[in-house]
Amino acid sequence: MAPLFRMLVAQTLGELRVRWRTPAFSLTNLALPVLFFTFFGLPVAGQTFSNGVSVGAYLLASFAAYAVGSVMVYGFGIGVATERGMKVDLLMRATPLPPAIAILAKVLNALAFSLLSVVVLIVYCILVGGVRQDLTVWIDITARLLAGSLPFVALGFAIGYSSGPTVAPALANLIFLPLSFASGLFMPLDRLPGFVQRIAPYLPTYHYGQLAWSAVGVPSEPLLTSLAWLAGYTALFMAVTIRAYRREQSLKFA
Repeated sequence: MAPLFRMLVAQTLGELRVRWRTPAFSLTNLALPVLFFTFFGLPVAGQTFSNGVSVGAYLLASFAAYAVGSVMVYGFGIGVATERGMKVDLLMRATPLPPAIAILAKVLNALAFSLLSVVVLIVYCILVGGVRQDLTVWIDITARLLAGSLPFVALGFAIGYSSGPTVAPALANLIFLPLSFASGLFMPLDRLPGFVQRIAPYLPTYHYGQLAWSAVGVPSEPLLTSLAWLAGYTALFMAVTIRAYRREQSLKFA
């Protein structure tokens, strides 16, 4: 058997080629956050909130959080479900590749696309929207979002192993889009209906947004509080994933 690290590198590069050669995945994940900022952010990018925080920077942080989360949920959820439908998992089972290496390669692939998506969004917002922050702020936002993305990795796997290729896209949209809107990623939370404002603090996307908003100076909850909520949701979604994965394995390979 080849060294594990070499196997991981080869599998990760293979995953990257597959995703990059699928325009419906690669271009969509790069273009959607930019389009959202164009529609929601450009008209108000030069304004500031009463506390002095740039509206453009706030919305950039919001759509960066959406960008990373969507890569994880849609990339994993729909991608894993599609591979299951094409019996790719059966083919991989016949190879000497350890399952942990295959999963880790998918995670690294999603992180790479997430990083690229955030960089493209930041460059667009600077050049077109005129959003100005120190370089350390952009680095901080990117690092926080990548480090805090585990709940959405787990959610993507949960969707991928709980649904088939025809159901997964609808299920991913039904879950992630309402979570994003209800957490204030598309517009400030105080502009949403009162009942939405009351449930938002219990949503994973809300605490994920807090990581990015605090980096641009928005008054936010303590960092440890955000991380604790995200860790709890990671455990919940992983429990769903493990249950669905074991169920499928028992049906296919019992």
